[in-house]
Amino acid sequence: MTRDLKIVSASMLTWGLGEGMFYIFMPLYIQAFGADPIMIGSILGMSGLVMTVAQIPSGYLADRIGRRPLMRFSWICGVIATWVMALAPSLGVFVIGLLLYGVTSSVMAPLNAYVQGARGKWSVGRAVSFVSAAYNVGGVLGPIVGGVLGEMFNLRMVYYGAGVIFTLSTLIVLLARNQPVEDITPMAGEVHLLRNRQFIGMLVMIFLVMLALTLPQPLAANFLQNERGLSLSQIGQLGSLGALGSVVLMLVFGHLPVGLALIIGQIALMLFAFLLWQGAGVLWYRLAYVFLGGYRLCRAMTVALVRPIIRDREVGLAFGLVESLNALALMVAPVLAGILYDWRPISIFPVSLAALFVTLLVSFRFAFRNRHVKVARIN
Repeated sequence: MTRDLKIVSASMLTWGLGEGMFYIFMPLYIQAFGADPIMIGSILGMSGLVMTVAQIPSGYLADRIGRRPLMRFSWICGVIATWVMALAPSLGVFVIGLLLYGVTSSVMAPLNAYVQGARGKWSVGRAVSFVSAAYNVGGVLGPIVGGVLGEMFNLRMVYYGAGVIFTLSTLIVLLARNQPVEDITPMAGEVHLLRNRQFIGMLVMIFLVMLALTLPQPLAANFLQNERGLSLSQIGQLGSLGALGSVVLMLVFGHLPVGLALIIGQIALMLFAFLLWQGAGVLWYRLAYVFLGGYRLCRAMTVALVRPIIRDREVGLAFGLVESLNALALMVAPVLAGILYDWRPISIFPVSLAALFVTLLVSFRFAFRNRHVKVARIN
């Protein structure tokens, strides 16, 4: 493993610890301000909108001014946003901090581009999944710590702790070295990225898959607390199991052909939705959250899926488009989940299962048909 990959992984590990402390509790914290399920879904959807809008400009700039400056901007922005949320006296101020935190997701395209440039002899899929696994190693402990702090003090204290940890993560990432900017001068006869039909087809599939993967997640914590009576510490433990599942699934399946890993991730989310729907106790919910790791596996694979069909000078923009669609799913899914929850809380999970079944068939056909065989393995 290269030096810079170690630094980025260490920074992501600490960031995962900080984000893990509060992220699973965010819908509950918004609820504590007096928001109903539809408002919660709408607020999370607004955050998803910010994430969506930020991706393409970030990827575009990464190809032109470099990846490291944008990474540093996102880390610093995340620290500021977390302290705004921690100190928020009202829901309106909290939402401002949350939306600012959504801007930090713009790091995904520059980060993934940086990781593929710093991967050394590793494949893109392995490098991206390893860094994502490092993030989730921190995420294993974060929800437990957040749950304990939330019960001992209050959920606001969780954001204070996250702000301190994010500051440490930022100091680590500042040690990462710069990478040269690729020559973006187009060559004669080249087809622009947005005219690459294979790439556009993949983008459509990626959005459908990520939407289905995201739908059962946004209000799961509310469902478990309001409908199943789980405590904050129990929900925190579930969040840790979700992060642990992400680590295991990405380390075990991250080296597989991309199409196969994508299929495995969707099957895991189907099990997550099914167990929350039909599970009758904490043990079933714990098992469900282990399978939640399939989401992170799929998200890492979306980047690896497109890398072989794009040129080096287009990596930032291409990854920005991919992450934009991943973020768009994060915008649309909470709104849909809020509507379903308001109608009938448990309905989220059978609807998610049906959606995942459809995308599983689509992605299976897309990923393994003959003309995409070369995309399946990333070298």
